Amino acid sequence: MLSNEFAEKRVLVTGAAGGIGRAAVQAFESAGASVVATDLAGSDIGARRAVYGDLADPEFTNSLVDETQSQLGGLDILINNAGVMRRGVVTETTDEDLRLSLAVNVEAPFRLSRQAIPVMAGGGGGAIVNTASCWGVRPGPAHAVYCMTKAALASLTQCMGQDHAHQNIRVNAVCPNEVDTPMLRTGFVVRGLNPATAVKELGDTVPLGRIAQPEDIVDVILFLASDRARYM
Repeated sequence: MLSNEFAEKRVLVTGAAGGIGRAAVQAFESAGASVVATDLAGSDIGARRAVYGDLADPEFTNSLVDETQSQLGGLDILINNAGVMRRGVVTETTDEDLRLSLAVNVEAPFRLSRQAIPVMAGGGGGAIVNTASCWGVRPGPAHAVYCMTKAALASLTQCMGQDHAHQNIRVNAVCPNEVDTPMLRTGFVVRGLNPATAVKELGDTVPLGRIAQPEDIVDVILFLASDRARYM
């Protein structure tokens, strides 16, 4: 990351209280960007400008770009990072698991992009970076609704990238594998595992000897949002 690389850039980051989201907000702010960060009410975002609400609520989601413009005067970069993970095979997946996963992982990025693209186009261009998952392109077992929704987000990314390149709007996605975030560790606790031990054992399966830290993913997000990725 270059010092002041994002000076005068206006950024919206969703899922800003989580591991990747929080690190993204801090990195963008450190690089000179003005950031609006959003997550659920009651969460600790730790950003200079925070907007609290539920992305599963279409009314809230449809208002976020307008709120960002109100606070920042425009929008140059959208980071659709918020996500939920519901585990289980199809026969173990409830209607609520399905509703929430679709609302947060697919519908919210769709709505936010739909609102953001005209704003970016009117300002001469911009960048959208979506947090998908490697399991969205290479599905794994016992995460049917998670894999399905992340696959939808990966496909939406490719569609929007083709449709809006002529407006100087670049749309890309990161597709991480396991990342050492609160969501991952909470999942281990739910399954009765010791999070520290589970993270270490999972890291032993990775060629580098460790799973990713949020900053490893955020460096890629910032690159994709920057002018250095102007042809991607």
